[in-house]
Amino acid sequence: MAPQRGTGSGAEAELPAYSGQYRLESCLGSGGMGVVHLATSTSGLRLAVKVVHGEFAKDPEFRGRFRQEVAAARQVSGAFTAPVVDADTDSARPWMATLFIPGPTLAEHVKRNGPMPPGQLRRLMAGLAEALRDIHRAGVVHRDLKPSNVLLAEDGPKVIDFGISRPKDSELRTETGKLIGTPPFMAPEQFRRPREVGPAADIFALGSVTVHAATGRGPFDSDSPYVVAYQVVHDEPDLTDVPENLAPLVRACLAKEPEDRPTADELMGELRSVAASYDTQTFVTTQREREGAGWASAPGRAAGGDTRRNTGRDTWAGKDTGADPAPGTGTGAGNRGCGDGSDGRDESGRGGRARGGPRKRAVLVAASLVLVAGGGFASVRALGSDGGQAGGGTATPRAGGAASAPALEAWATRPAAKKKNAPQCSYGAGKLLCSQPGLVSALDPADGSVLWRHTVGRAGALGAGDPPVESGGLVQVLTDESRRAQALDPDTGEVRWERDISAYGAQHYVGGTLLLTAADGTVTGVDTATGDTTWSGRIPGQPEAYFTSFDGDRSAYVASVTGEGAGARTRITAVDPETGDVRWDARLEGHLEPVGARDGVLFLAAIGGVYPDTVAVVRYDPGTKKTVRVALPVRLEQARGVVRGDVVYLLSGSGGSLAAVDMAARKQLWRTETGVARGSAPVADDRHVYFTSSDGRLLAVDARKGRISGDTASRLGNSDRVTAALPEPVIIDGRVCVGALDGTVLGLDGSDPASW
Repeated sequence: MAPQRGTGSGAEAELPAYSGQYRLESCLGSGGMGVVHLATSTSGLRLAVKVVHGEFAKDPEFRGRFRQEVAAARQVSGAFTAPVVDADTDSARPWMATLFIPGPTLAEHVKRNGPMPPGQLRRLMAGLAEALRDIHRAGVVHRDLKPSNVLLAEDGPKVIDFGISRPKDSELRTETGKLIGTPPFMAPEQFRRPREVGPAADIFALGSVTVHAATGRGPFDSDSPYVVAYQVVHDEPDLTDVPENLAPLVRACLAKEPEDRPTADELMGELRSVAASYDTQTFVTTQREREGAGWASAPGRAAGGDTRRNTGRDTWAGKDTGADPAPGTGTGAGNRGCGDGSDGRDESGRGGRARGGPRKRAVLVAASLVLVAGGGFASVRALGSDGGQAGGGTATPRAGGAASAPALEAWATRPAAKKKNAPQCSYGAGKLLCSQPGLVSALDPADGSVLWRHTVGRAGALGAGDPPVESGGLVQVLTDESRRAQALDPDTGEVRWERDISAYGAQHYVGGTLLLTAADGTVTGVDTATGDTTWSGRIPGQPEAYFTSFDGDRSAYVASVTGEGAGARTRITAVDPETGDVRWDARLEGHLEPVGARDGVLFLAAIGGVYPDTVAVVRYDPGTKKTVRVALPVRLEQARGVVRGDVVYLLSGSGGSLAAVDMAARKQLWRTETGVARGSAPVADDRHVYFTSSDGRLLAVDARKGRISGDTASRLGNSDRVTAALPEPVIIDGRVCVGALDGTVLGLDGSDPASW
């Protein structure tokens, strides 16, 4: 769907068609800070892209705050938040892309279904405590936790919209007379001494959110935000209708003094023993069907923080309201779509009658007090800083495990000292080939030493989403700015040939051929050794030829889907990349996407449901034309896979579930919850499955048992610009090499992940 265009002369009259490399497909909603769009990355991830309003983009102070928001959101990316995928705070219209997480907000759920029953309420409270524990461990205070910033995803609540961050050592300070937050969910200290707000303020907000979920109102309610402010500071909370076994914990969270409130860890401990009937599975990672009881998801809220339009039914806890959902709440429950930043009841404190008799009028709040309602500046304060960074330019050995030295010496190097972008790497010509914006580097995989560097145009000209590849005996590079293909000498990095590819919309290397696809579906094959055209033509039956290929396989595959739901069918065409000849063509039932190939046999993920969920794995043998289908006990959201022997490993792009499916035995071997909210595509050897996470870690999972074997320390770096595609690990003779988010490349012993 083309981007929505506004009308009129306002700042949003002409919305951008792209943010960075992402085409903005549709408008999800609008809030006080910007507009949120639905977009899809090159790898197929569904994203929520927040584009800042034009009026704020001209304000240097706002840009500084937005940079801090991006940094804070990156810092807390994990199982309980919406991971940041990409951002550019320096563009004409600053933007940030986060993973799209389907599910209604708590505000939407309560509005449609009424107060939560006790069991669901306990799960919510426990989930939020877990989320705050991880957020606070990352050194961040949210400072604007409220119902519209809690997503009810299928695997538990997600805390979103970190607003504008304010690190502890920042030069950006809260202005005198201006409070940052949403009054009904702010702690007393946010009114009295806003510069001293710490993690305890989030615990206070958790108590207020719990009351809202239990009753449909807040513990301090009034038509006036000024009265709400007075009540928060001076009055006792109204806990009428809060379940008796939870009321003492909620009251403790709402203590006036920060030191009197429990920490997130203490709260989780108390929740475990709150009652004999407590659902202990709240604290145990479980496998939940989307349609089953629990956090059954529905279209709801953009993970980028503002609102999305709801296009489905609210099925939280398996309950279908049977009614068409209202637009998302976001920064105001009355939000009316793009370009409308109106605030609503949840965010302003208006719209509900105070219970328990008349409230005292606020006398301490001056009439000139500026309350930033609606989450426009929902400030986050960082408590600490990132860990140490790798040195620049040279390789440095890393210590192995404490018990014994690893068989392969670990190393860490930074190909370019001043670059903080994640290197994307591949293996070819005996070298580790890595790309960063404007730079290609060749490293020795044995010790990480830099063999050569090649600059591509000005900084930023080389797309960092794809690594260089070895093809035709040369190092192949694609540039974003000039839209040229370059072939480099593998020993020196010098250009051997280059070619203008600006007329083509897609390109793919396979074997010794570069396949270029034009807008009309015509494909041109280029010999990567010489740069010469070898063939050109259409792929029969495939109007759009977007290719996929796999290591060790000789074919390039095109898959196209027709129909929807139970009537969907996929046409798969295997093409000889050197000649363009069709090797085989098949029409298979269902919506299928290739994930791997072995010995000419193709493995595919079967997609089902409203969202791109993997519901089964399919094995197709073109020689016998036989199909084997293995259903997954629990579907995986936005999964990507790798094939090793007869086993397909699938990693969810949202939630971190990793599953192993044995196609020979026709069963799922195991499934584990890694706790990674967003991971790279997995790679595997005979012992482990490896992938990277959005917080800059490399993880290894035992391929037989499905247990995490080891992971590295987080390497986030300090750049505001984050990678669009997480670096994929590369396995080279038992060593695992990978680019980190701080610009470092690591080489680790793959046989001993515990030593990492």
